[in-house]
Amino acid sequence: MKKASAKQPRNRVERRIDIRTVAEAAKVSVATVSRVMNNVPNVDSALSKRVWEAISKLGYIPNNQARALVSGRSRLFGVIISDITNPFFPELIQGFEEEAVAAGYETLIGSTNYDLRRMEVCVQRMLERKVDGVAVMTFGIEEPLLERLASQKIPMVFIDIAPAKKGFSAIHIDYDNGIYEAVQHLAVLGHRRIGFISGPKGLHSALAREKAFRSAIGSIGLALPDEYIHVGNYTTEGGSEGAERLLLLRKPPTAIVCSNDMTAIGAMHTASRLGLKIPEEISLIGFDDIGIARFMLPPLTTVRMSGREIAISAVRTLMASLKNDDVEKATYEVVKTRLVVRQSTSIPKGSLTGLSRRKTQNKNTEDE
Repeated sequence: MKKASAKQPRNRVERRIDIRTVAEAAKVSVATVSRVMNNVPNVDSALSKRVWEAISKLGYIPNNQARALVSGRSRLFGVIISDITNPFFPELIQGFEEEAVAAGYETLIGSTNYDLRRMEVCVQRMLERKVDGVAVMTFGIEEPLLERLASQKIPMVFIDIAPAKKGFSAIHIDYDNGIYEAVQHLAVLGHRRIGFISGPKGLHSALAREKAFRSAIGSIGLALPDEYIHVGNYTTEGGSEGAERLLLLRKPPTAIVCSNDMTAIGAMHTASRLGLKIPEEISLIGFDDIGIARFMLPPLTTVRMSGREIAISAVRTLMASLKNDDVEKATYEVVKTRLVVRQSTSIPKGSLTGLSRRKTQNKNTEDE
């Protein structure tokens, strides 16, 4: 019996797929492929479609390092946030990454944890990776460190507040509108004793939210004893501690506005531990509207600050800076906040009959 002959190895060399292969398949020039892949404006849409179809069919994977050398662009955006453990920031980053990917960019993330040394490490990483732009989402300013980025002519966009000098782009948060709606909502329900748990002293967002709260209380004509303000730290622990201090006062507030949702969740925990029913005996309002807020028991009434809207604005601002090639041309946008009424707020205990209480709750509950 004859032995089956083994197949002889092929001598031909597989052709490497590169940008020239893509150009041949799409029947365009190499320069056109390069312009399409680098999102250069004013490329004919029909040509662009042919190039992307060829890339997909061939399974071509671009060499980003080579592209960076040719274009002078890393196709990388940096994002600096203050606290990766706060659910608001991952939601914000997700929106940023989605918008960046759509523009052909990757995202490098740095978290400072409110620590200046970690901020310095973040800035150094951005410089080493030669990012094309940076979104500073720490809700505060560390100017000496950020000057290092500015000196390299790297476009930057600041969330909430920008350095006073130079022309830095900023996305301002309108805290006043949402917080006024929150205080007004409580006042309409009949609350006259409203407390507030703030964020960390020295952080711009915390100061701005407290200022907006004080302004709203004053505009509506309510009293605000000093003991009704507690300095928190944007964490559940801070919210728990603040709620305990406020609720154990001789004359405690009947409602508490919290500087963020994590603070409100901590306050909910303490209220339950003290045997208080939410919202029958204490009303609570958060800020941010993180994903878990609607799944709390009861669902949390909160001021919505759209992380997705902020993220999209940040990416588009950086892209505009790159296209205009004018790093120092500043832009200024405003993101509105608004109250989302759920089931953690109600009339103060004993102010109306149970029937009226239920009617008021139903009227002010968001249908989601």
